Amino acid sequence: WYHGNLTRHAAEALLLSNGQDGSYLLRKSNEREDLYSLSVRGKDSVKHFHVEHTGTSFKFGFNEFSSLKELVMHFANQPLIGSETGTLIVLKHPYPRKVEEPSIYESVRVHTAMQTGRTESDLVPNAPSLGTKEGYLIKQGKIVKNWKTRWFTLHRNELKYFKDQTATEPIRALDLTECSAVQFDYSQERVNCFCLVFPLRTYYLCAKTGIEADEWIKILRWKLAQIRKQVEQRNSTVSS
Repeated sequence: WYHGNLTRHAAEALLLSNGQDGSYLLRKSNEREDLYSLSVRGKDSVKHFHVEHTGTSFKFGFNEFSSLKELVMHFANQPLIGSETGTLIVLKHPYPRKVEEPSIYESVRVHTAMQTGRTESDLVPNAPSLGTKEGYLIKQGKIVKNWKTRWFTLHRNELKYFKDQTATEPIRALDLTECSAVQFDYSQERVNCFCLVFPLRTYYLCAKTGIEADEWIKILRWKLAQIRKQVEQRNSTVSS
């Protein structure tokens, strides 16, 4: 279940599409040479945790292991991980580096050119980001300015909120391509608040902790940056 140079993006894709609650894998971190990342699936999102190699030992959370064997033995006993945002995940299923796949191939019957004069540079890869997040936030009402707890899910370019975690239909789905800004907000008589600015409305949301609010803001800002990048790429393709 050590996946070497697997990227964060690819780890999320693997665990979300083919893993289950409690699936995990270890990979190299792209932040520093001495860091590894433990990527863990919890329900419908993937969390990433640092494992530090000091040269003589491995540090994970408050634990330090003198050898790789000792670290692996620790994971074999299904440790419970508690993150700083309050998420609890039990490591149940190591995700194997090699997964058996059926060798079923279609034979090509037709393969013809539809366009000519195009080159490799015309093949622009484009896909929505895989970053996901979910959790309870307290939302201010639109007309009556009371505060209600709602379950929020962030997937692709949509932020949905539901009455609670068990609800199947969202109260509303916010299209982040229409959002112009995400920022901390200090205008409310509450702590750990932030807002999302849309053309017709600004949504005010509060998290339980400052760390959780900061986590939501970071991933939402990252989403907005990805959306802007995609728009710029499309515009430059059209203009060229």
